[in-house]
Amino acid sequence: MANEYDLIVIGAGTGGYVAAIRAAQLGLRTAVVEKQKALGGTCLLWGCIPTKALLEHAHALKVVQHAKDWGVTLGPSTSSGHATASIDIGQVHTRKDRIVTGLTKGIEFLFKKNKIDWIKGTARLIRKNGGPVEIDVFEGEKQTLRARKEIIVATGSAPRGVPGIEIDRARIITSDEAIHLHEVPKTIVIMGSGAVGVEFASIFARFGSDVTVVELLPRLVPVEDAAVSAELEKSFRKQGITSHTGAKVTAATVNGDGVDVTVQLADGQTKGLRADYLLVATGRGPVTTGLNAEGVGLELEKGYVRVDAMYKTNVPGISAIGDVITLGGPGHPQLAHVSSAEGIIAADRIAGRDTRPLNYDHVPGCTYCDPEIGSVGLTEQEARERGYDVQVGTFPFGVLSRAKMAGETDGFVKIVAEKKYDEVLGVHMIGARATELVAEATLALRLESTVEELMRTIHAHPTMAEAIGEAAHAVHGEAIHL
Repeated sequence: MANEYDLIVIGAGTGGYVAAIRAAQLGLRTAVVEKQKALGGTCLLWGCIPTKALLEHAHALKVVQHAKDWGVTLGPSTSSGHATASIDIGQVHTRKDRIVTGLTKGIEFLFKKNKIDWIKGTARLIRKNGGPVEIDVFEGEKQTLRARKEIIVATGSAPRGVPGIEIDRARIITSDEAIHLHEVPKTIVIMGSGAVGVEFASIFARFGSDVTVVELLPRLVPVEDAAVSAELEKSFRKQGITSHTGAKVTAATVNGDGVDVTVQLADGQTKGLRADYLLVATGRGPVTTGLNAEGVGLELEKGYVRVDAMYKTNVPGISAIGDVITLGGPGHPQLAHVSSAEGIIAADRIAGRDTRPLNYDHVPGCTYCDPEIGSVGLTEQEARERGYDVQVGTFPFGVLSRAKMAGETDGFVKIVAEKKYDEVLGVHMIGARATELVAEATLALRLESTVEELMRTIHAHPTMAEAIGEAAHAVHGEAIHL
């Protein structure tokens, strides 16, 4: 006899647990099947949260190293005039783990508050004799579950390897291992310059590692606006981070206490590198192994579960959200906040609420490297490719009084707009607090703001946000402080 719920969610990541909470708030008896020892999924346990905690430690070290600039005396200084400071990696991990544990306990509290059952085990989909799809919990709390309304698959993603590069998780590692390294590598090579790659590059470089980034495409952070990529490469160069773009790792061999890496450079020459670790940060793939998705007839596309705009699969009674899905178009963004938004929409629909699809052009992207990157909407190139008559305005942070006070003068805000209706199509920024400032830009796109409306919006002084207002003025050639 199956245990029945209105809604059952497989996976307790940022999509799954948010969907469960919203469904429970709307009166659905809800259960979540999660095999990990804690709730929160990749973002909370191995991704967004612990990585950003490390980045905050890296920023703290940066401030201490420049203590003299702030009039703070710590002791003997280096020849450059900056304070000698080092990182206690053990204490860093202790604090990071304390933050993660506190947040996972917070989700457990929310489950209890909303009367959501956490079923601790591994789930697979089953169908008996042509009947409805059920869930077999075959590890942990073994049982069979049935959903009266719907099952949501929210199994997420995992680091993806590269053909010919064997990940041994000791010297050739993924982000899952990098987040727990209990030593600061003297040298590290990072394959891939997406968000994961450049964030770890910032962490390890600040901690004192000699960092080399190898990117197959012609520029760093290739999904960002080209101007942002150029600025990041310039900043990395200034920080001592080596970048090889248009380059490919052709071989990697663990040899003793390090890795021998062969890189084919953009000009066709081959370069040999020796590093303590090789971090493979070339993207993530869907987690569907063991789910029996194809066994119950779910349509998959390169391993991803195919869904429609409201996250329904081709099998009645099954939906899917988050990193595990594809909508059949260009790449679906694998972002925690996207998964959460999809979870809310799916739960609202299942509970009978009126809802509408997400506009994926309005998804903000945040990369927490140093300097930070925040972006939303179309890049200049994408806008031109879609046929818009494009106008652009850029304003540098370095002109702002707040940036000078903070000692964070690198970067800029760039606004992409179209001429006929003056509509803002995209906002792209690189610099201090960019991951916070992008919220204003996201709202501007959501409300179909014009450039003039952004110009007329009063931005408080002195703030970093003034760069957004000034960039809007710059679109019309009227920037005040340039």
